[in-house]
Amino acid sequence: MQLTFSNKTALITGSDRNTGYVIASRLARSGATVIVHSNEGEGRAAASAGELQCKFSVEGDIGTEEGCAAVLSQLQSQGLQVDILVNNYGTAGFAKWDTASSADWLDMYQKNVLSVARLVQGIVPGMKERGWGRVVNLGTIGSHRPGRIMPHYYAAKGALANLGVSLAQELAGTGITVNTVSPGLIRTPELEAGYRARAQKKGWGDDWREIERHIVAEDFPNPVGRLAEREEVADLVTFLCSDKAGFINGQNIRIDGGAIAYV
Repeated sequence: MQLTFSNKTALITGSDRNTGYVIASRLARSGATVIVHSNEGEGRAAASAGELQCKFSVEGDIGTEEGCAAVLSQLQSQGLQVDILVNNYGTAGFAKWDTASSADWLDMYQKNVLSVARLVQGIVPGMKERGWGRVVNLGTIGSHRPGRIMPHYYAAKGALANLGVSLAQELAGTGITVNTVSPGLIRTPELEAGYRARAQKKGWGDDWREIERHIVAEDFPNPVGRLAEREEVADLVTFLCSDKAGFINGQNIRIDGGAIAYV
């Protein structure tokens, strides 16, 4: 299946690294004009854009109102109209029910929910004017099956999934679709490094396939028997951004190897 995005401009938040970087690469290779975003500044967005051979980049901490405003201002100053908004940026924070403070709960909501809401408010009106758009939010299977650890993170991601359904209803008849993609564990460099350190302590060896077998057994049981690759998540996101997915709307789609077993 050939997916083409000629004359479409895509902003992928948090695309200077990890899964967001791979999503940006997939969309760029399919013909989209890609805008790379970094939440951390210091020229990281421009550097990643250069690696991806993308012309445009923006920076700003979208976990804050000021950072979102800065990103929207940079889009305007570069004359960019966003047709595809991939809200990839989001972050977890470790805490338990007995240790999570009010500030921790608010921090997760700012980074995983309000970051999306603010960009939607700034970008979607332009999509409505042009009669076409795609909004894809990156969630987690924790919105289907939250764990007892990190309750503030799972609550925020649950709110993000709820936001997506509400927004799809709001945008009925506009030519814009809104979907959430909810992965399980993804093999990112950081996750792999963490598990390799754990493997060394537990005597699992240094072969990734063997380490992965232990991860599946202890942390992420699923019928496929492995973790998701970033490219697999990026392929799903890219498809949802295309015209081929025009009738998929308001969904929270799991990409978890069958880890959550219900109909």
